[in-house]
Amino acid sequence: MNVDVYIASPRGFCAGVDLAVDIVDLAIQQYGKPVYVKHQIVHNPKVVADVESKGAITVEQVSEVPEGAVVVFSAHGSPPSDYETAANRNLTVLDATCPLVTRVHNEAKKYTREGKKIVLVGHGGHQEVIGTTGQAEMELVDERQEWQLPNWGKETEVAVLTQTTLSVHDTAVAVEKIRQKHPDAVIRNDICYATTNRQSAATELADQTEVVLVIGAQNSSNCNRLKDVAINKGVPAYLINGPEELDPSWIEGVTKIGITSGASTPEAQVQAVIESIAPDNIFRVGPGEEKTIFAIPRNLREMVGEGKRRNPETKKDMTTDENN
Repeated sequence: MNVDVYIASPRGFCAGVDLAVDIVDLAIQQYGKPVYVKHQIVHNPKVVADVESKGAITVEQVSEVPEGAVVVFSAHGSPPSDYETAANRNLTVLDATCPLVTRVHNEAKKYTREGKKIVLVGHGGHQEVIGTTGQAEMELVDERQEWQLPNWGKETEVAVLTQTTLSVHDTAVAVEKIRQKHPDAVIRNDICYATTNRQSAATELADQTEVVLVIGAQNSSNCNRLKDVAINKGVPAYLINGPEELDPSWIEGVTKIGITSGASTPEAQVQAVIESIAPDNIFRVGPGEEKTIFAIPRNLREMVGEGKRRNPETKKDMTTDENN
């Protein structure tokens, strides 16, 4: 029995993750060990372990960072209170917030100045949502609360923002529900390009395979959404961090296996899973890898010095399909 693996393209590290990891690396080069990181730099234990092996120390509260030390704020974004605490502790702050998350923060401030009521579609408790809700007064609309809307009158001027890593399909459901109550609401599509592209490729995977394996961390929002995409297409899907978590019964008798990975998953984890399966053929599914690169923000360039950035991860498709 031949076993074919269909591998999503794009997958893995996005530009925001590459930028955040680079900022930690460059900070260590510039300031020496240790450099503190507020929250996991990205939601992947292997990435966190890698930066910690180089001299980073992960903390959950800015108050845990020794006075006068260097701290990197994670890619997910942070509330203003974290910056205030850092200033009070005389910390050197390097902000690794993804530029697309920063854009959502700026939108929140803009709509507040315009006098609009803000709705944020997102998952309460996620680090990105914590950072965004700290920017301005807003109401969270959460799928886990059945998209319950604020009790505002229809005449209320409303602006709608979204967490960048949500399900494209589920967010559309929430937005339509808001639009029915507030037809004139300003709707921002803040789901990022990487989330959208990976979910699109995952949809293609589900159409062509019998089971989908999503490689990444359990606490990664975008990884969980990729699993949801396949399940919603009626295909069994499992989120695993590596081959050690792969249950052989999931792929027993299966001839077409789909594999993708979240935006914070190193390519080495994907290749390890493929090697453990040892397929007869590998086919690529999706539009291909992204070429987006985020530059180090101007205000950080002097702070991190002239150290060399990592090369963006290359995805080794190892495809056996001559057309790909």
